[in-house]
Amino acid sequence: MTTSGELVSPLDGIVLDRASPVPLYYQVAQYLERAIESGALSPGSRFENEIQLADRLGLSRPTMRRAMQHLVDKGLLVRRRGIGTRVVSPTVRRSLELTSLHDDLSRDGQRPGTKLLSLSEVPATAKVALALGLPAGAQVVEIVRLRSAMDQPIAKMTNHLPLGLIDLTATNLERQGLYEVIRSSGIRLHSATQVIGARVASAAEARLLGETRGAAVLTMQRTTYDDSGAVIEYGNHIYAASRYSFQLSLLAG
Repeated sequence: MTTSGELVSPLDGIVLDRASPVPLYYQVAQYLERAIESGALSPGSRFENEIQLADRLGLSRPTMRRAMQHLVDKGLLVRRRGIGTRVVSPTVRRSLELTSLHDDLSRDGQRPGTKLLSLSEVPATAKVALALGLPAGAQVVEIVRLRSAMDQPIAKMTNHLPLGLIDLTATNLERQGLYEVIRSSGIRLHSATQVIGARVASAAEARLLGETRGAAVLTMQRTTYDDSGAVIEYGNHIYAASRYSFQLSLLAG
């Protein structure tokens, strides 16, 4: 297993079948994909340049470039000028269930981290007030957090709750998921409605998520209810689309 930032020669041990109908670039890409997904190549591992890699295997540079681009397109590698080609964290796939991102990342071994950007009382905007069933301008609790997975920023999460609903501190918000904090106060979550979309990140959002300017982000607005039907929280989240996706299971009717 490599360590983050280590310069690696990732193709040691690969055997290419030049008589196979499977294109050579795809054989290389499959070998590297298995190494990344197994953890043999860790997130942050830095590759030799394509000329060196091509020479090692006796391949043309266009063939090697195509193999690397295949993995870039799948979100497994990233190319940055001045940095080179590096392994990125596997995309986090999140099921559409009533769970917090913190819980989902913990369950998948993605080592979640949280930076609390703000915790304050603010007047509700018209949109927030409508979602929470409050008059516009009513005071609400606003929580803004930056969530990371495997030490890489993945989501900016903004949540609004009715004032006085639960006690919130910087400590519990950085160590636990919001739903865990809510449940520990005795509130039973029952259901939620959510809308998922996509857009281009603002310059500030791109910087916060470690993305390039103009990168795509996934968006989610979620309104959560307790078992009495009362609104508990309204969340407005953005996710780095290069490292995150939603997973939806469908059943035949």
